[in-house]
Amino acid sequence: MRAVVIREHGGYDKLVFEERDVPEPGPGEVRIAVRAAGLNHLDAWVRRGVPGHRFPLPMVPGCDGAGVLDALGAGVTRFELGQRVLIAPGVVEGDDGATAAGRDHLSPSYGIFGETRDGTCAEQIVVPARNAIPIADHVSFEDAAAFPLATLTAWNMVVRRAQLEAGETILIHAAGSGVSTAAIQIAKLAGASKIITTTSTAAKADRARELGADEVIDYSDPTWSKQVKSLTAGRGVDVVIDHVGEATFANSLKTLVRGGRYAFCGATTGPKGDMNLNLVFFKYISVLGSTMGSLGDVHVITRLLEAGKLKPIVDAVLPLSEIGEAHRRLEAREVFGKLVLTP
Repeated sequence: MRAVVIREHGGYDKLVFEERDVPEPGPGEVRIAVRAAGLNHLDAWVRRGVPGHRFPLPMVPGCDGAGVLDALGAGVTRFELGQRVLIAPGVVEGDDGATAAGRDHLSPSYGIFGETRDGTCAEQIVVPARNAIPIADHVSFEDAAAFPLATLTAWNMVVRRAQLEAGETILIHAAGSGVSTAAIQIAKLAGASKIITTTSTAAKADRARELGADEVIDYSDPTWSKQVKSLTAGRGVDVVIDHVGEATFANSLKTLVRGGRYAFCGATTGPKGDMNLNLVFFKYISVLGSTMGSLGDVHVITRLLEAGKLKPIVDAVLPLSEIGEAHRRLEAREVFGKLVLTP
């Protein structure tokens, strides 16, 4: 089979195509013929490398994917060959207390396809049977591949960590990202009274409003935090959803009401943020780190996808042969939503 392989960190030239043996599923595993693979910022980090972190290279990148089952391992009885599935991006090795409690994403053995083991940028992939999530015929492979990681991440931040309630206000940074396009929809579904987003272009602002954002602020304006206060009649927001990090952290805390919650899943502009501890404890603010989400919630959001209540925003579909160009577009912030690659 043909696969993209990263053997060393660096530029787009490190995304190398290779011929590999077709993998065979072991007991409790299934093989999926990949029809579409979703691109995430994690793919770019794996390609570039992260200081202080070691990825198990060589690696087939790709966290998200969808396709059809073309082989079943021993003991797998609840699937049929040819069944359409999406791939739950998080995987655990064995069982432990966190997994048994339905919090598999907190297991010490938790990993992600394309980060800790070979991913979806290949013609075929073998995954544990529990990671194959059936999808209805009306859901396209492209939508299914663009959906799991970003939507699960947003769901965990908005619903599980920040626990947004109906009638509350929310600020969602970087409206054009896959996580944020999902978070806007989830906040709408949860009954937020006002959804404020930040972005950098008029085109992205218009699309954010189409998704359900009530107000959009240009984050390059140094007064953006004051604008948030103005748009909420001086009150501020109940929840902030962020993955920008260093550039937005301190001012995001200032926009929160007493008892507000700041949930974040990344730090694309840098890992260091100034925190006014007096502000945090006087205002009873919760600072909530978040990574991925549970397998149970993958099933929840997949049913919402099938019902049309959540929809991935696919900016473009490119052939897998153009993976370098896809990485370039993602890093140049030319994308609204997700890019999908088709083998």
